[in-house]
Parts: sequence; structure tokens; C-alpha cells
Amino acid sequence: MTEPRPALLEEQMAYYRARAAEYDEWWQRTGRYDRGAEPTRRWNTEVASVEAALGAAALTGDVLEVACGTGWWTQRLARSARQLTCIDASPETLDLNRERIARAGLALPRYEIADLFDWTPAATYDAVFFSFWLSHVPEDRFTAFWERVAAALKPGGRAYLIDSLPDPTSTASNHHAPDADGIQERRLNDGRSFRIVKIFRGPEELNRRLESLGWQPDMRSTERYFVYGAATRA
Repeated sequence: MTEPRPALLEEQMAYYRARAAEYDEWWQRTGRYDRGAEPTRRWNTEVASVEAALGAAALTGDVLEVACGTGWWTQRLARSARQLTCIDASPETLDLNRERIARAGLALPRYEIADLFDWTPAATYDAVFFSFWLSHVPEDRFTAFWERVAAALKPGGRAYLIDSLPDPTSTASNHHAPDADGIQERRLNDGRSFRIVKIFRGPEELNRRLESLGWQPDMRSTERYFVYGAATRA
């Protein structure tokens, strides 16, 4: 029997479902995420760097995107993958993802709603990709998540991640840093407040921890905002 999910993870899921329609404001640096011209210029420069790195990684064949969100990265994966499968816990974000891919004139991926903390891969893939998800995985579920990723990969397959570094200008102007337990209060545009998990893990920590779990990682970072890279099974 599946263990009941802690209240914090339920609240985190509720937050991302409620935030779906305004999620892209963060990525596009509008509204509460607009920190001025210079931070926006830096952000866009680093986004371009991460996009170029993902393009160079050439995730081809059968690709799984975990926590696919509104589709910013889905549209890039769809151009290189032979078959793309996208999973997310939020029906609202999956709807937005479908709309974005359809507008781009790309073949729709296979979509699946799944609780990412209680997810069993139904197939194996040449690559598993996830962006801005690992920092929402609690410490006590870190190893189990990577075991699921390993189970989803074909022999020789790669995991590829992109995530956040703890720069205060990355988040909304009315958000504060996570507390010592990795819990952060987040607000929506309408003022509603939610608690989520937010644990920043830099490239050195990820390389060390993934090596201890039997991976060969190559995690890197941009100057201020992003950690990214690939890992294969050792």
C-alpha cells in the first residue's frame, strides 16, 4: 500500500496546480519576477547558455521528460527526440504544455499524469530529462528518485537536468529564501500562500552525491542562476 504523502508535498502539488497559468511569468521575467534590466539581461544570457548546452547534448531516441510543466523545454526536446513522453502531476500544466506544442506545430508527445513521488517507469528510455524539479525533491526522497530515473533508462542512457542556483533575484520580489529545512513560502499573484520544498544543490554537491549512487555525472553551472548537466550509470 502506498504510504500517505506528507502534507508539505500535498501543499507543493496544490501550489503548482494553482500556479500553472502564471508559471511562465517566472521564466519570462515579468510581473513580480521582473528585477530590472540588468538581472533580466543576465538571466537571458544564462538561459541561452543552458539552451545551447541542452542542444549540444542531443537527447535523441526515446526521451522521457519528468515534471514537464508548461512546455518550455518540451518544445526543444520534441525537435530532437524520436518519441517524447511527458509526465507531470498537474493536469493544468499538461493542458498548457499541449497548447504550446500544438502552437509550435510539433508532434504531440505522449502525456501522463503521475505522482512523481510514487511513480514507477512503465518503459525504458534513451534519455530522462527534468528541469527545475530536483530542487523540489526532499532529502529523504533524493535517493529513491534517482533509483526511479535509473530504472527508466535503457543501458547506456543518460539523465539530464537543469535546476536553480540560490540567487535571490531568481524568484519573485515578495519571496524569501528557503529556511534551514529547505521549506519556502511561495505566493501567487492573488496573494494565496503555499509552502513548498526548495533545496538548492550545486554542481559540486550533485557530482559527489551522484557518484556515490553509482552515476557518472558531469554537472556544471552558469554564473548565477542555473545548474545543469548529464549523468550516466557507472
